[in-house]
Parts: sequence; structure tokens; C-alpha cells
Amino acid sequence: MPDDQTLTEAGLAVTVAKARLLFIACGALAREILALKELNGWNHADLRCLPAILHNSPDRITPAVVDMVEKHRAEYDRIFVVYADCGTGGQLQAACAHLGVEMVPGPHCYSFFEGNAVFSAHAEDEITTFYLTDFLARQFDAFVWRPLGLDRHPQLRDSYFGHYEKLVYLAQTDDPAVTARAEEAATRLGLAFERRFTGYGDLASVLADQAAQG
Repeated sequence: MPDDQTLTEAGLAVTVAKARLLFIACGALAREILALKELNGWNHADLRCLPAILHNSPDRITPAVVDMVEKHRAEYDRIFVVYADCGTGGQLQAACAHLGVEMVPGPHCYSFFEGNAVFSAHAEDEITTFYLTDFLARQFDAFVWRPLGLDRHPQLRDSYFGHYEKLVYLAQTDDPAVTARAEEAATRLGLAFERRFTGYGDLASVLADQAAQG
């Protein structure tokens, strides 16, 4: 498996012989997609991941995805974009529609990991909830603590998180070490902690549908 720092800063390219399908994905989803590829034997699919850190500058996601689609579309029968909206304000969906490629439905990975229908059903009741996934629990410092300057100015914690009440860790795996890191993050933010096991959620079924098309 690739290391988290590489997925955060550089992305990933995994290719196989005579692949017909390309998944263009966020680096934060690489481990889950690779696990699903291996589990299901999707040997006809390649994976290319953009740096996960783009999530801290969501305005950069759409042009990066567009560039990668245009760079590789002649090499594959089909391309599928493994991003949700991810803070692009609908721009990514519009770009994918213009390019004629599909993408994962939903507002963000928290939603499709839990299941878009389930997440939507309780979204209004959890407006004071901060979410982590496996990747974000492992990379909490890189995505939250340091970018917000809390490593240098911890007194800013209440300014950023004073309106939050709990941290919900949406767990893709049963890993005590990752759970401990998520719980530690909740403690550092001064939030109540809750763990929900989601597995791969809608991601598994959406990618399975794409893989089945060949």
C-alpha cells in the first residue's frame, strides 16, 4: 500500500496491462480503491490519484481533474472520476458533464462512505459535527492541525471549533490504532467522540457498477 504522505502530496499511478477503465481519484481514497480492486479482481481498471491535499484548496480540484481526464482519455474506453463534489460548488460535476465522464454522487466522502441516503437523513441534526475518515484520522495533523495553525497557536481552537459539539469517525476498517488516532483528534479539538463503522459504503457499489461495464 502507498504511504499517506505520498498520497497527500503527490498522488498515485497504478497501471495494469491492457486496462480499459481508468479511475481518476482523490489520493485520500487510494487505499480503499486498491482494496476493492484486489478483492473484486478488477484487473481491467487502472487508478490514478491526485494529491489528497487538494482538498485544502477545493478550487484546484476541478482543473486538476479536467487536466487528467484530457491527458488520459485517448488511452481508455472509459474514465470514471472518484470524487464527490468535495467543496467545488458544483463546478466538478459541470466539468465532468462537459467532458462526458461520470463521477461519484454525493457532496463529499463522508456522505458516500456512510451512504448518501443515510447521511442525508441525519445531516440537519449533525450540523455541529466534525467528521473524519480513516485517511483523515491518520493525516489529522497534515489536513487540520497544521493548516489551521493550531500547532503554533492552539488558542485558536475555540475560534475554529467552538460551534462544534462532537467528532464522528466514519471507520472504513476495524483498526484499533486508527480509532485511537481519531479519538485523540477529538480530545485535541475538545469534542465528544463517536465511532461509526461504515466500511466502503456507496463507494463499493458505485465502483462495482463501473467495473461491471467493462
